[in-house]
Parts: sequence; structure tokens; C-alpha cells
Amino acid sequence: MSNENQEVIVVGGGPGGYVAAIRAAQLGGRVTLIEKSKLGGTCLNVGCIPTKVLLHSADLLAEANHAKDFGINVNVNGFDWKKVLEKKDSISSQLVNGINGLIKANKIKIINGTAQFVSPDTLSVTKVDGTKEIMGDGKIILATGSVPAIPLIPGVKENENCIDSTGALSLNEVPKSLLIIGGGVIGVEFASIYSQFGTKVTIIEALPKILPLMEEELTSLLRNKLERSGIDIYTEAKVQSVDSTPIGAKVNVEYKGELISFEAEKVLVAVGRRANTAELNLDKAGIENDRGRIKTNHKLETNIKNVYAIGDCLGEVMLAHVASAQGEVAAENAMGLETFYNGKTVPSCIFTNPEFAGVGLTEEKAKEEGIDYIVGHFPLMANGKALIMNGGEGMVKVILGKEYREVLGVHILGTRATDLIAECALAIGMEATIEDLIETIHAHPTLTEAVREAALATENRAIHAINKMVEKK
Repeated sequence: MSNENQEVIVVGGGPGGYVAAIRAAQLGGRVTLIEKSKLGGTCLNVGCIPTKVLLHSADLLAEANHAKDFGINVNVNGFDWKKVLEKKDSISSQLVNGINGLIKANKIKIINGTAQFVSPDTLSVTKVDGTKEIMGDGKIILATGSVPAIPLIPGVKENENCIDSTGALSLNEVPKSLLIIGGGVIGVEFASIYSQFGTKVTIIEALPKILPLMEEELTSLLRNKLERSGIDIYTEAKVQSVDSTPIGAKVNVEYKGELISFEAEKVLVAVGRRANTAELNLDKAGIENDRGRIKTNHKLETNIKNVYAIGDCLGEVMLAHVASAQGEVAAENAMGLETFYNGKTVPSCIFTNPEFAGVGLTEEKAKEEGIDYIVGHFPLMANGKALIMNGGEGMVKVILGKEYREVLGVHILGTRATDLIAECALAIGMEATIEDLIETIHAHPTLTEAVREAALATENRAIHAINKMVEKK
């Protein structure tokens, strides 16, 4: 049973914080939510949602340009960038307003201001009209999110044409050229957006491959697709400095032992994000952290009694759906229940064209952990719905344990991959065997059939493709 009427203070109103606040209120808590800007956090205002609106706009433009392949004659007379941005803002606003309504419906008190610790059980909130202290025997949930990381590259801070992901969402016009420092999720998604709008895009990545945490075989396929679309990608390339030029910026890069330079109107710095905890004054509370990254256990408890932390401020898996899941766990524990966070079913989604998604172990991780495994592949070229939607580009890859034949990981490159991955996350969460996937009848014609076919391929039973099951130790 939950401790009804328990006071809960949530710091941060992003996808972790507002979910935690609502869940605590559902359990009978007296909830106060402190937010210094807009509800929805980075995700709804300058992250997930606005980025996906731009991606959808770019994909619509690409589809319109290929409509003639399906006998549809469309005259594409360019695009109206101002209206694209207006649509982005309008969808974000609609969702933020919806969250405001949910907060009100759940009788959650809102305080607009910046919170910091005065002591382990006392917060000081700086508002427009002054400072207020909040103290008592309540529970505190920290959900302050993250901010873009700015590397110490000479010339970056001084050049107004060097922008972060927030700046890339509100450019007054589409640049003719864009150089992206960083080939992670943010960099690759913006590359996909702007290249489809006609920008000449170059990606510079210091590591040997783009999207280093994703499945390597499918990452290589995506890289080939991006390069065929006109995006230049340089891996194992290190940016040394940025100079100002009449065009915008010159980026000096060490590549294969030589110093080469690129000029671009805009430079997107997308080297990752860092925990946004500097304003919290963690030391005053004695909260254990690693250079601002708050440490917690599986119940999301910090080392200080009654203080929890969730989402990006932990500095681990910086995904909105992780923050939301952790928000529910922290709220339930704050309200007296006993809930544990288990991240093994967390899917990673990249909204490129085509989409890329994965859950569970990659083949590289299975090798690293010394797991005997089997791999099944299924090319989307052999799936009718995929062939209709994007020419059948991409693949489904299933990894299962050799001894028990349990699903260890599924990775998908292709249209609607980010939707298809949910079934695979459920399979891993339920510790399903490959037989569970195979015995589930999938509707035809759908993209989901490809998941079953990849499962069949682990037994050399794929019906609609030549089998290439791989068994490794």
C-alpha cells in the first residue's frame, strides 16, 4: 500500500519529472513540481518532438519527390521553411499544453523557478518575485535533465555560426552547407533532416564508426545509405580548431595523419549531452555524484534518505523513455511501494531515413561477454509492405542464446523500425524464446512479418529469403 498524503517534491518537469509527479499524485501524494522553464523539458520543447517534426517534414518532401514512381504526378514547388518551423512549434505547444492539463487534473502544485539544495532536506527556489525555501519530511525526486556538451575546441565558442541542437531547430533558413561535429544520434538525425532539405552535409566523427552504441552490421548499412544520399562522413577524424570565414566557419580536422579543412555556413556541435545538475548545489545536500552525474541504486534512491534521481541527470542512458520509466519507479518508491528499475528492455531509436532501432545485446556485446549465440537475418527487400513503403531497404537481425534459445537482442534498419522494436522489447522482457516469436502469427501484409522471418532464420527456416543463419561462440 502507498503512503497516501505523502509530500513529494519533483525538481524538473521534463519526461521524467512530470511522469514522476503524475504517478505520485495517482498514489495519493501531495505533489509539488518545480520547473524553471516550460513543462515537457528538452524532449517536448527543443529535443525529441520538434526534431521529429522536422524529420517528418523532410521525409514528406522526399516522398513527394518520388511519388511519380507510384504513378502519382506531384509538382513539388520547393518548401516553405517558415511554415515548417511553425508546424514544429505548434505541435510542441499542443503537447506542452496537454501536460499542463494533466498536471492540473492531478492537482499537482507548480512552482516556476530554479531549485537548489540548502541542506539534505531543504530546497531554495529562486523565482521571478524572490526566493522561497521548501523543507519538511517530504520526498524529493531530482529530474533536471541534461544540456548539450560543448567540447574545448579552439574557436567553437567564439564563432556564432557554431550551434548546438537547440540552435539547429530554429535556423531562420536552411543553410547551403552544414558540418556536424559528432556522428552520434543527434548528429546523424540532423544530417538526415538537412540533407533532405538540400543542405550539403558533412559529418566528422572521432571514433571508428558513427552511432558507436548501435549494432555494427546495420550501422554500416545505414552509413552506406547516408553516403549514397550525398552526406560525406569522416570517421577516426578529430576536429582541431574552428576559424571564422566569410562563408561561416572553417573546421580544421586531423584525418589519416593529415590536417584537412572544411568550410560550411553552419557547424552543428553534437558531441553528446551532460547532466544538468550544476545549479542543484549537490554538495550542500551531500548527494554522491561523479562530476555532476548523480549516483542511485535500482530503486533510484541516492545516498541521501528521501532523495531520488531519474533520467539524464544520472548521466547514463539519456533517453526520454528511460526518464519516464524511472520517473514511475522513483514515484512509487517515494510513495512507499517497492519497485525496481530494470533497463534491459530499453530500446534505442534513431529517426533517420530509414529508421534504425535496437534492443538488447548487439552481436559485438555478445562476443565481448563470451556468450554462445546464433544470428538470424531477414532482408526487408523480401517483405511486401517494406517494398511498397521504401523500396525494401534495410534488414532485421535477431540474436539468441545458443543453449536456451532465448531472445538476446533484435536490431532493425528500415521503415517504421522504431515502431517494430516494441514487440522485440516485450520478448526480451518476458525472456521469450525464439519459438515464442515464431509461434506468434503475424498479420500479412505487415512489416512485423519481417521480425518473425528473422526469428525463423535463426533455425534456417526463413520462408521468404535465402537463409544465412550464423552460429558463433
